[in-house]
Parts: sequence; structure tokens; C-alpha cells
Amino acid sequence: MNKTLKKVLKTILIILLVLVAAVILFIGYLTITEYKPKDTESLDIDGSSSETLAAGDDFTIMTWNMGYAGLGENADFFMDGGEHVRSCTESQVNDNIDAVVAQIQKEDADVVFLQEVDRDSKRSYGIDELEKITSSLDGYNSTFARNYKVAYVPYPLPTIGKVDCGIATLSAFSVDDSQRISLPCPFKYPIRLGNLKRCLMVDRVAIEGSDKELVLVNLHLEAYDDGEGKAAQTKQLRELLQEEAEKGNYVIAGGDFNQAFSNYDNSAYPLVSEDMWTPGVIDVDEFSDNLTFVTDNSTPSCRSLDRPLAGNDSDPSVFQYYMIDGFIVSDNLTINTVETRDLGFKNSDHNPIVMNVTVTK
Repeated sequence: MNKTLKKVLKTILIILLVLVAAVILFIGYLTITEYKPKDTESLDIDGSSSETLAAGDDFTIMTWNMGYAGLGENADFFMDGGEHVRSCTESQVNDNIDAVVAQIQKEDADVVFLQEVDRDSKRSYGIDELEKITSSLDGYNSTFARNYKVAYVPYPLPTIGKVDCGIATLSAFSVDDSQRISLPCPFKYPIRLGNLKRCLMVDRVAIEGSDKELVLVNLHLEAYDDGEGKAAQTKQLRELLQEEAEKGNYVIAGGDFNQAFSNYDNSAYPLVSEDMWTPGVIDVDEFSDNLTFVTDNSTPSCRSLDRPLAGNDSDPSVFQYYMIDGFIVSDNLTINTVETRDLGFKNSDHNPIVMNVTVTK
């Protein structure tokens, strides 16, 4: 072997060793900085809401996965078969946040569940979306629970990068207590280092003149697992809701379930291709009879991100839609109305769902 070849091989070996060392160091860095929330954590309650709630009162609650203000009609996403990690400009992200604020103001909802709210993420240009939303609204308490905090997500190319994201609840009623309850994570080390650590956020509102509470559960369940994660998380949710309902508390769980409810006909939104992401199904019969699953299937609550909606045929026979958002309600609350607002997915890949209920005397 001549000296030139030895030199080339030595250079290649050094490069490979450097790359391996860099990967090991990077995984070590992610391991050290891994977000490891406790099983249960108390959360801060911010804001200045002062309204009270009593038996006989009715109120409106809205849930909306706002897609970190980065998944408007122009967006696609690589996990759904699209091409991009980030499809929006910083200006579009701000416009989408403004649209979320405007819709909350229009609905004048007493309670708002939001999912995918970024605080400091590369994909949304480091904008603190919760601060931007709450500073534009008056009369709400706000609580926030992180479910995705990674120093740097190294895939795909270009990379996702830093993520700091979670779920937020706005309440016009005074919130007495708020807790983050961790859900099972289906991903093993080291894959879990770059994945979400999902949770339930439980806010409690006193019922005036009663020892019972309104228990508000904001959620965003697993999406891209093999199904076991969704099942385990749904089981934990079921146990919590049934325990609270058996106490006589008034219970509403709402958000993005990433699953369809078995008591609804969603045949209007068929799977247009076997390659499309497929949601799970929650068998409502596995829950106790004092809990009711409600949504509005007259309008889809979510669209696929395999391609932008703008500029493509939006017909349900060729473009994929889903019904994966809604509410679970205890039977001591009377459901008056529930409606999916058809916003055309202009500012998010989800439509908000709005429900009005009465606290039964």
C-alpha cells in the first residue's frame, strides 16, 4: 500500500471517528437536557378572571388545535407525507396568531382549550404565542402545560430544531387549582429524546354554593405512534374522568384526541389513500355511562398535511379530512349546542369546536 493511499484511508478514518464522536456527544447533550416532567406537577395560574359559576348557569367552551400558528392553508408537513418542516414566514405566523385571537373574541367563550401553543420554537420563529394571545385578551385566567420541549430536534433536513410547546387553557372563571398530569410515552430511548411528552392539564373551578367542582381537562393525545400509545393514554384519561364523575364533579375533557369517536358516523370523510395517516378510534362503550362523547361531524375538524390546501382540490373524495377533535362531558352537564366552526383551515390545520352547556341543578 503506497503512502498516498494510506494517507487517504487515515483521513477517512479520522473523519468517521469525528462524526461518531459528534453523534455520541449530541445524543449525550439531548440526554442531559431531556425534559423529564414529574407524574403530577402544579401549574401557575396567571391572569385576572373573576367570574363565578353556579348550578343553573350555562357557559360556552371552545377547543382548537392552533397548529403552532404555522400550519395554515399554505402548509404541508413531512410527518403527513408533505415536504416541509416549516411552511410559514414569520409574518404569516403572526397573522395566524392574530386570527386565533380574533376568533376567541368573536366566540366570547368562557373557556378555551388550545393545543400546539409554541413558547420559543424555531418552527414559529421563537415567538411566545401564549404571551401574544393572553396579552390581547382581557378577563381570562391562563394555565399552560408543556408537552414538547427539546433543545434541538435533529431531523429531518432542514431540521425541526429547538421546540418549546404545550397546551393552554383560558378561563373566564376563577381557577382554584391547575395540574399537569403526565401521560405514558410510547417511544423508547433514544427516539423519545426528540418526541413529545404528552399530558393532561386539569383545571378546577369551584361551583358556587356547592362542594363540587367543574373539572376542565385539556388534552392532545398521541399522533404518530403504532396505536399502543393512544390506547395507554386513553386508558389513563378514562380512569381520571370516571373518578371525577363518580365524585359528582362536573367534568369536561376536550381537545385533539387524534382519534375518532365510535358513536359518530364519519363516512363523509373517507380515507382517500392507504398511504394517508389514519387516526385511531375511541370505543365509547369502554367508558362509563355517565360520560358522553360529543362533536359535530357536519364539518371536518382537521385536514391532512400531505399537501397544502390552498391551490389543491378540496373535495373530500380527493383531499383527506378527519374528525378527531371534540369533548367528553359528564351527565350532570346539559349539552345545549356543539358546532365545528368552518374556518376553511385558513390559519390552522384544525377547525375549532364550540360547545354550550348548562350546569345541572
